[in-house]
Formats: sequence, structure tokens, C-alpha cells
Amino acid sequence: MKELLNAFGQTIKNARHDAGLTQEALAEQAGVTTRYIMAIENENRQPSMEVLFKIIRTLKISADLIFFPEIQHTDKKKEHLIHMIHLCDERDLQIATATIKALLDVK
Repeated sequence: MKELLNAFGQTIKNARHDAGLTQEALAEQAGVTTRYIMAIENENRQPSMEVLFKIIRTLKISADLIFFPEIQHTDKKKEHLIHMIHLCDERDLQIATATIKALLDVK
């Protein structure tokens, strides 16, 4: 468990970099201070569940990345796409389905 907690900050930092966000931008979107994000990433600070939820949603990452880091997350583009699909309403899903079908028909 201690190893998981120690790796947590680096996981958040990596996800933030992958998302193209600064510490300031993540802090603003998560409703915390930049110093708090720095403490999470560099000083093993453990956020509350509410802040963790906001960070995960802001970074658009799977909670598995945080709670099950031993699972190989090799295809982050597909994972991100799946996450975005879950955020779609019915109309968006119809458009996405038609677009993907059109892309596959071209192959």
C-alpha cells in the first residue's frame, strides 16, 4: 500500500503532462491551490476524495490508473477515447458511431 501511495504523485504528474495542463490549470479546474497540486505531485500529499474525484475528471483518466497502477495501461489514446464516449449524450453517440463506421468502411 505504501508503494501505491508513493507512486500516486508521479501518476498525477504524468497524467497532467499527458493532458497538456500546467499545475496552475489543474489546480484551477480542481478548485484547489497550485501549492496543493505541487504537494500531491512532489510531497506524497493525499487529497480528499472530493479533490481526487475532481482531479481524475479534469485529467480525463480512469480511476484504475490511480488505484490499480500495476495494470498495464498501454493504449492511452483508446482509453481516453472510451472515457470521452462515456461523456456523450445519445445524439453524440449516434454521430460518433456513424463517424467510426465511415472510417472503418474506408479501410
